Amino acid sequence: MIRRLIELLSCTAIGGSVALGLELAPAQIIGGAGTGAMLWLALDHHRLGRYRDWLRSGQASGAPDLPDDWSELVERSQKGYKLLERETTKAEARQQQMVAAFQASPHGVLVLDSAERIAICNQSAADQLGFNAERDLGQHMSNLVRDPVFVSYLRSGDYLNPIEITSRASAGRPPRRISLQFHPYGPGNRLLLTRDITREEMADTMRRDFVANVSHEIRTPLTVLSGFVETLLSYDLSVEERERYLLLMNQQAQRMKTLVNDLLLLSRLEGTPAPGRTEWESAPELLEHVVEDARELSNLIAEGSHDIEAEPCPDIELAGSYTELLSAMSNLLSNAVRYTPAGGKIRAGWQLLPQGGAQYWVSDTGPGIEPEHVPRLTERFYRVDRSRSRETGGTGLGLAIVKHVVQRHGGQLRIDSVVGQGSTFRIELPASRVRLAQPELVSA
Repeated sequence: MIRRLIELLSCTAIGGSVALGLELAPAQIIGGAGTGAMLWLALDHHRLGRYRDWLRSGQASGAPDLPDDWSELVERSQKGYKLLERETTKAEARQQQMVAAFQASPHGVLVLDSAERIAICNQSAADQLGFNAERDLGQHMSNLVRDPVFVSYLRSGDYLNPIEITSRASAGRPPRRISLQFHPYGPGNRLLLTRDITREEMADTMRRDFVANVSHEIRTPLTVLSGFVETLLSYDLSVEERERYLLLMNQQAQRMKTLVNDLLLLSRLEGTPAPGRTEWESAPELLEHVVEDARELSNLIAEGSHDIEAEPCPDIELAGSYTELLSAMSNLLSNAVRYTPAGGKIRAGWQLLPQGGAQYWVSDTGPGIEPEHVPRLTERFYRVDRSRSRETGGTGLGLAIVKHVVQRHGGQLRIDSVVGQGSTFRIELPASRVRLAQPELVSA
């Protein structure tokens, strides 16, 4: 400020001195001093204009080159600009992080303004409710989601509890069940949170079906056992009749035992880590074991009339659990025995795959399976022919066990079947779990 005052006085003095040097009248001398002051004011106003234009640009760069007090003011302003730019950059970074998190959320997040128009929407909400997240911004919500339950909920203003609706199918995707709830905030704004609960409902349905199926499967042999016990206690039976009833009771007890063992095995498969690759089992030995078991089963249910043979097996070893691999192989072969009529042909074997790995296969000449049943065969208690399965002692859990074992060993289960010709089941294991048999080390 002092510098600017000195500059003003200097300009005034210079104007007066010029007039005095020209030997003008006193009034003209005063006018000359005033003219000098006006020139200073014009110069100062020009500087102010440059400073103001720079401030309006909003940029720390491009600051005007001004003298004295003006330069100090420019420097202070530059520091303020730089500080503001740093804070703005930080704020923008935080905003970008929030937007990224907002978009990455698996749950839908949507904001409606007071006119029920979409102000903000992430991709999950758009996918779940069936509209375009970018194109439909600003659209009225009721024009996009026309489910009567949703529209009534939107209009009611009672958002204490969530509701559930079925979204429309799109892009080849089936309809989904969506849970949603509004949360009012601010002057008329509403936050809508959505969640896809399709899998949860499917899991609940599967749990209910599982409990119902287990109850039914156990209740049936229990009813039979209870009836036989009551008969034995109530009637004076001959020795032959007692032996026959006891034999039937033993069969039902074994059926329940098998069912419980299968349920325990499934529970263990789902609740333990996958087998490692440190233990190697002989594929030929496993094949020989399950084929012998299949022949014994055939003797029980068809008087050994099935033609069961093992194809030549490559001398390979498999990394994994012996009991799990044996269970999976045995289940496929025993299913073939149960569902193939007496006199049918059943073949099983291992073979190396061209792309690496190995394949266990079981082929039969049974009645075959209709295509609509194939995708559901690995569901628990799913049976194509319930009466046939129960007659031969099946629990309805065999293929579910096979599926879990195969998945735990990194493989795939493939099913091919032609009605009237038979079926082939294949377990494919990856190359990392297959190797040629290693020679045994003989100690000296």
